[in-house]
Amino acid sequence: MPTIFVWKGKNPKGRTVKGEMEAESPDHVTQSLLRRKITLTKIKKKPKDLFENVEFLQPKVKESDVIIFSRQFSTMIDAGLPLLQCLEILQSQQENPTFKKNLKKIKESVESGETFADSLKKFPKVFNELFINMVAAGEAGGILDVILKRLSAYMEKMAKLKRQVKGAMTYPIITIIVAIIVVSIILVFVIPVFSSMFADFGATLPAPTLLVIALSEFAIGNIGYILGGVFVSLFLVKRTYASKKGRIFMDDMFLRLPIIGILIRKVAVAKFTRTTSTMLSSGVSILEVLDIVAKTAGNKIIEFAIQDVKTGIAEGRSMSDPLLESGVFPSMVCSMIAVGESTGALDTMMEKIADFYDDEVDQAVKNLTDMIEPFMLVFLGVIVGGLVISMYLPIFTMAGAIT
Repeated sequence: MPTIFVWKGKNPKGRTVKGEMEAESPDHVTQSLLRRKITLTKIKKKPKDLFENVEFLQPKVKESDVIIFSRQFSTMIDAGLPLLQCLEILQSQQENPTFKKNLKKIKESVESGETFADSLKKFPKVFNELFINMVAAGEAGGILDVILKRLSAYMEKMAKLKRQVKGAMTYPIITIIVAIIVVSIILVFVIPVFSSMFADFGATLPAPTLLVIALSEFAIGNIGYILGGVFVSLFLVKRTYASKKGRIFMDDMFLRLPIIGILIRKVAVAKFTRTTSTMLSSGVSILEVLDIVAKTAGNKIIEFAIQDVKTGIAEGRSMSDPLLESGVFPSMVCSMIAVGESTGALDTMMEKIADFYDDEVDQAVKNLTDMIEPFMLVFLGVIVGGLVISMYLPIFTMAGAIT
């Protein structure tokens, strides 16, 4: 019965390399590595993972794992290595144990006679419909290496887009959380100390001080209700977003927001055009492309607009007209798509639009960050500064009376 061995060795350049390999014996590992010009220095049986069958304790396959896999796979296929050998090498070098198991099962599936694309379908959480459809097109056309290279380039650009949007949202969220924590500490722990001190003085307190003391007493007396209200509100928002009508309402609201809405639209255009260009140039039919793009839109309003485009094309219409009618996509984008359709170079035109909107997203994220930073600083200053000044007003008043 095959056993998994952990090995370490030296490559032809003298560098230390390591990995795992499933084999009948250590000798089989040694021979296999020698064929790859690796001199073995250490080998042992891989110790068993006590939690290997507990799925939620296993690491998830990250997008970066799939990107690296695609890039390495395309290089190996381009170099003339057989598909099964590529899978074996990539499996042995994979450090993520979950992805390693997936690759092993994919290799076994291909060995049993299934296509590579059909083998990937067994892991929908790792390989999405876009990936599988493009691989299927690559297998059918005999250009799997080219397709994998396009896929890795596409995923790298999409990952960059996600990082940009997340980066823009991270700063205000962290700032708001810090502000809530600071204000809570001041109201619950600091204000009561000042309140008892002022009570001993017996003096009349300024209105701002009385207001802050009242807020502090309300927060301390109703802390359970406040926390409960926060959790209930978050639950209701999550529940609303999970329902079809609620999701449509919230997605439409996000698109209508002054600055965030513009950013969402630009990201949607960049994602739509990049995905469509990549899939069309790989030989996937336009109706399949639009079906996959709609499912991965991330916004129900944009998804409905793309589905309308698909319906229009099925009825014999062009792509640009339904896109313009949706009101989601800018007229400039629709005009450029119309030119691409008329010249028969839709994939090239889509790529040019995607490159343009990548830059637009960069600028929109920068503008959003530049606007949010001073606003957040003022917000923190007014809230925290206002609380502190309110507490020191009676001290200043009494100091003035003494002098």
